[in-house]
Parts: sequence; structure tokens; C-alpha cells
Amino acid sequence: MNKPVAIERTDMAVDAAAGDRAERVPSLGEIGLDHFAPYLINRISARWNTDLLERLKEQGLTTIQMRILSVLSVMAGITVNELAVFTIAEQSTMSRTLDGMERDGLVRRKNRKGDLRVRELYLTEKGREAFRQVWPVMHGSLEHMFDGFSDEDYETLIVLLTRVLRNIRRHDF
Repeated sequence: MNKPVAIERTDMAVDAAAGDRAERVPSLGEIGLDHFAPYLINRISARWNTDLLERLKEQGLTTIQMRILSVLSVMAGITVNELAVFTIAEQSTMSRTLDGMERDGLVRRKNRKGDLRVRELYLTEKGREAFRQVWPVMHGSLEHMFDGFSDEDYETLIVLLTRVLRNIRRHDF
């Protein structure tokens, strides 16, 4: 990984928790936004969502609806809580969106066998068709985003991003 060039530091900070002296943390200006991975990830995500939203509107979908269709197309039978994690959505937003999608006939909720407190989520045939319509748009955006990348570059990026996700995730999934 190309880390920012180390800058010689003569001042030290005190680690309050350990009571030890520690090397000073570099400023964001010293690191630079172009070497600050969270910033780059956020910019990529925002650009992806903005570009995709323009295309989704043509199909009458929102970003969260597209995410729900996408996740449920490959992970049928998950719970609302799990879906909220995978779609990066607040619980309240998820519930409202699912209510509307259920009214529109895109998803259905089903009580889990053996535990009626748990409701599982599934795409309906109409929901599967909606995903089939939006997938080419998503895939085209993906191909555009990685234009000029080799298959090896792409796989390396996926491995690294998966490792980052494993380091920061709060769930076992």
C-alpha cells in the first residue's frame, strides 16, 4: 500500500488512556485527501449513487429500493435488521420503504417457521422483474467505473475492500 511519506516529527502526544508518550498523529493536511481512504470511498459511493439515481428515476425506483431489490435477489429470507445492514439504511427508512414496496407488490414478508416473532423478506415475481430491469443499468455503471482495470486489479480491490470491511464491521455478516 502506498502510505503517505513519513514526516519527521519532533513533538510527541500523550496517550491519555495508557499514560504513555506516543508519536504525534499526522494531520489530514499532511496525509492529504487523495491518500485518505475513507474520503475516497465516500466520494466513490456518492458519485455512484448520484449517477445511478438519475437512471433509477426513469424506472420509478429510489436508491434504497434498488438496494433492497439487489440484496433480496441474492439473499432471500433475511430479516429487516439484516437487510438494513446490507443496504446501509436506517431501520425507520427501511420499514417505511418496505411498507411501500409491499403495497406495490415488490416484496413480501413471511413469518419464520418456528419463530413467529421473526419476519423474513422475499422478492415477489414483480420484484424479481423490477430487479431484472434495473440490473443492466447497475452493471453498466459498474463497468464504466472500472473501465481500464484488469480483472486482476478488480479482484485485488475486492479482496482489499473485503479485508477493510472485516476490520470495521459490527456484525457477523
